[in-house]
Amino acid sequence: MTNRIADTSTRKAALVAGLGLLVMMIPGMFANLFVLERFIVPGDAATTANNIMANESLFRIGICGLVVVLVLDVLVAWALYVFLKPVHKSLSLLAAWFRLLYVATLGIALANLFGVLGLLSGADSLTGFGTDQLHAQVMSFANAFGYGENIAYVFFSLHLLILGYLVFKSGYSGYIPKILGVLLIIAGFGYLIDNFGRLLVPTYDATIAYFTFIGEPLFMLWLLWKGAKGFDKKTIEKTKTSEES
Repeated sequence: MTNRIADTSTRKAALVAGLGLLVMMIPGMFANLFVLERFIVPGDAATTANNIMANESLFRIGICGLVVVLVLDVLVAWALYVFLKPVHKSLSLLAAWFRLLYVATLGIALANLFGVLGLLSGADSLTGFGTDQLHAQVMSFANAFGYGENIAYVFFSLHLLILGYLVFKSGYSGYIPKILGVLLIIAGFGYLIDNFGRLLVPTYDATIAYFTFIGEPLFMLWLLWKGAKGFDKKTIEKTKTSEES
């Protein structure tokens, strides 16, 4: 009976984590690729301000999309903790905390984008600043968001490094394939290098994470597959025994 409950709990956690990661891809890609990257032009305050003013509703939808992503990230952090707890309870908790730190930091950074909207749509702002000053303020808020996002992704990269280690460790009992752990660790280092690079070097424009992220979607697909198929009860018990020892 206990084994059946453990298997059901593990399946549900895997399914919730996989679905959360899958669903967040839609608003996340829309907000980043079709809104922020198109509207915010680094070093060009006037074009950035004009882009946002001409597409204010779309810009707001993009911000709301990121809020949805953060809500789903909290759910995923919880589900991954439950799922990986049999591997190592303390480290799975630490991984969850790093993901929650990422959520909190990115949430604070998002306030800067609402500040941009306040500047461009508020009558008081328009009368209190000249056009050049207003555009400069908009760019300042956009840059602040960018730096906040970089800091958030440092926490996210640490989450991925611990997650990758846990996945790799679980491979010894057959719980999760080891290769997924290796790919997640590589993805974590990609994010770490890129975001520390942007924080340390203003002209840093490499995108290593574009080539190292593959572990994330593969892990998501594996979670969905195992969440639907289920786990071997002996493997779960073997994983728990390994963690306790």
